[in-house]
Order: sequence, then C-alpha cells, then structure tokens
Amino acid sequence: MKVFVTGAAGFIGGSIAAGLVRAGHQVAGLVRRPEQAEALKRLGIEPVMGDLDDRALLIAQAQAADGVINAASSDHRGAVEALIEGLAGSGKPFLHTSGSSVVGDASGGEGTDAVYHEDRLPEPTADKAPRVAIDTLVLDAATKGIRASVLCNTLIYGHGAVPGAESVQLPRLLRQAQKSGVVRHVGSGGNIWSNVHIDDVVELYRLALEKSPAGTFYFVESGEAMFRDMTSAMAEALRLGKPQDWPLEEAKQEWGYEMASYGLGSNSRVRGQRARTLLGWKPQRTSVIDWIRQEMLRTA
Repeated sequence: MKVFVTGAAGFIGGSIAAGLVRAGHQVAGLVRRPEQAEALKRLGIEPVMGDLDDRALLIAQAQAADGVINAASSDHRGAVEALIEGLAGSGKPFLHTSGSSVVGDASGGEGTDAVYHEDRLPEPTADKAPRVAIDTLVLDAATKGIRASVLCNTLIYGHGAVPGAESVQLPRLLRQAQKSGVVRHVGSGGNIWSNVHIDDVVELYRLALEKSPAGTFYFVESGEAMFRDMTSAMAEALRLGKPQDWPLEEAKQEWGYEMASYGLGSNSRVRGQRARTLLGWKPQRTSVIDWIRQEMLRTA
C-alpha cells in the first residue's frame, strides 16, 4: 500500500512511517526542512516537501496515495479538510491523530476518579472544543466514502524512529530536571494519565490502516500511571532527590499554559476496547514506570 503520512519527521508520525516501511508499505512523508528529508530517506521514507497550509499539495498527495495518516497536528482544521477533499469517494483509509487531553480536566495536579470510555465521551471544555470538532469532522467523513478513523493517543512513552524527535510529556519533565537538578510535577502529582508505548502505537496504526471500520473512534492506551509515581521513577533513574510539588502557576512559567494545565497537570483516564476487539491489537508494553527506570536514559 502507498501511504501518505503528515508529521513524518515527528515522534509519532516518523515512528509510524518507519514501522509501515518495515511492514512492506511504500511511504511518503510530509516534511518542512531539507535536513528532515534526509533523515526520512535513511528510514526508507520518501520525503514530500511542504506544510499543512499547502492545500493543493495535501489534496494531490491524498489522491495519489492508497491511504493517509495525519500525524502532524490534531488542531489544524484546514489540513484535515484538504485531506478529506482529496480522499472523498475513494473508500481509502484515513487515520487522524488526536490526543486524550480532550478529556483532560486541568486539575492542577490533583487526582480524580473519572474514567472515560469510547462510547461515553464528555462534552469538551471550551479549550478542547475545536479539537473535538475536528475529530467529529473526520468521523463524519465516513459518509463521504472515506474509511476514516480517529486514534486518540494517551501519554506516549518510548524512543521514536526519527533521531531528535521526542514525545510530548515525559521529555519535558526530564529536561526540567536535568536543567535544575530537581524533578518536579504539577501540584501534588496525584493526577493520572493513561499511557501507551510508541511501539504499540505503531502496531495499532498498521492494523487500523489495513482494517479499521469507517467512522471509528479509538482511545489508544495500555495502562495508566500517577504523575507522582512517574516523577519518582525519573528521580531514581537520574539519581536525584525526592520529586517536588510545583504550583500550577509556577509550572506555567516553565511549560506554558497548555502543557502545564493539560499535558502535565490534568487527569486523562480512558479505556480503549475497540482496538482490541475490532482490530486484534495486543499491546506488548504495559508499564511506563519500568520504562522510565530501565530505558528512558539509554538514548536520551
């Protein structure tokens, strides 16, 4: 299958694209800079120079491909609209990458008992309503002759395929700790996120590309962990002292509003059954704590 992947120089998109190449697919990846193109070539990915604002390019690539994966931005509506236009009436698969901060509660690092399921999603907060609207746009593309699905990833850990590309959450905690000599979490660190290893993410995208039913929403998770437990494991790996609480307002100064409030300071507890029942997905890695202790620093 010839697959077009946006975000192919990134942590998620690059890992997916490289995994699809290993599985025997022909993969073209959208990149913005020449040095990114060289990195993709070394992974067997055909670079396509451009960006998410190039509507004509996205339409043309979608039309030329046998399937499309949007792994660049979960919030760029124009790019999604262009890809849907290029795929309309084709019956081809379209996988859109979302993130489970759509159910994040911005608790300031305090825990919650709320757990969300794929068939019972809450009304989005004002902050997340535009992203949820894009997810809905993708799911509705099933009525336009597109085998469209939304894969809503949780906290992703592991090392990716593209050198220099990294996941969103844990690397920020790590860099702050390496810079300051103190591991910190937002608030008390009692907040909990579902999580998944990047290798299991790659396998799920491969399965979804091949056989996901049209109009399907997936939560992508294989476990969950409290941030205080993750920062404790990080402190152990770095041989630093006990992790410290960090008031949300101070954390915002380091990481910005979105990352401090949602990426690191919220709860996002979800359960994903559809990938397992519809696609036969069987995640192999289930402990982010073990990964932090044993593998995080190997190539960091």
